[in-house]
Amino acid sequence: MIRITRSISIDESELHEDFMRASGPGGQNVQKVESAVQLRFNLFESPNLPEAVRARLIILAGSRLALNGDLIINAQRFRTQPRNRADALERLVALIREAALPPPPPRRPTRPTLASKKRRLEGKKQRGAVKSFRGRPSED
Repeated sequence: MIRITRSISIDESELHEDFMRASGPGGQNVQKVESAVQLRFNLFESPNLPEAVRARLIILAGSRLALNGDLIINAQRFRTQPRNRADALERLVALIREAALPPPPPRRPTRPTLASKKRRLEGKKQRGAVKSFRGRPSED
């Protein structure tokens, strides 16, 4: 079991890893070593995710979510397969943790105070006075 939060854990059998050749500049091993990792986690079929977390995760996943419900994370930042596997898993855990946070409370609309309105208008008058001296001098 992979522990996400105190109340959320996912089973390792729910994750599916595919390995492929990483893109990028060539080197001695780049043409023959499959170091890139594609981690797949099906959001729709996971029994361990609460519905609220699943809904927020669908929104957070964006284009990484396939039509069949697979959350796809590609990792090819590192040169070795084990580091890319760990990176993909860390990114999945971070994404689920972010979805597990409760949404922020809605903003209560406020109105500016009378004093702040006066300060704003005074600043505008001062700025206008400065700009008025930039014009062509009068003929007087």
